[in-house]
Amino acid sequence: MKRFLFLLAAAALVLPAAASAKGPSEARITGPGLDKPIKISGTETDGSPIMSLAEAAGFFPAAFGQEPNPLIARPKGDLGPKYVITYEVPGGNYSNFTIRQDLYPYAARPYALTYTKPGQPIFDMQTKGGWWTDQRLKSVLVSAGLPKTAPAEKTRTSSSAGFFSTGKIGAFVLVLFGIGVAAVLTRRHLRGTAT
Repeated sequence: MKRFLFLLAAAALVLPAAASAKGPSEARITGPGLDKPIKISGTETDGSPIMSLAEAAGFFPAAFGQEPNPLIARPKGDLGPKYVITYEVPGGNYSNFTIRQDLYPYAARPYALTYTKPGQPIFDMQTKGGWWTDQRLKSVLVSAGLPKTAPAEKTRTSSSAGFFSTGKIGAFVLVLFGIGVAAVLTRRHLRGTAT
């Protein structure tokens, strides 16, 4: 009987720890201006780099739901460049769940934002999804290696815009003008010889 009570007490101590171990073990951030992904990992303990990111990025309410629901509606306006956070969540039996969040670290209002698509499989459920903002998020990202300011946008020119902006249109017009002048002169010359 004592052995049974000991096993029951040990199970009671182990089960809550296993049940609470539902956070990510690693995150990779990709996006514009990054030569390689930013990797953040660590243990699921308060203050660890991975937990600081998961909490500031709203991983837990977006993945599992929370009452009251802290998720927000999509803010209006331009959110700036989009990055992606890809989380690896240990699932037991040597399997992992991959959860993706869209990340807008340079959004002007209210702060950096994340969006988690609903319906991503995690454990025996699916992500609740939604928009999240937290004033700590940008500083967590910058301390992990994200630039403080958004990378400069590369301006893309279409082939026609490049054509018009490089002076080629002027050369083209001159060629057409030259062909027109040559045609007029040839016609006059032919008329003059015909008489």
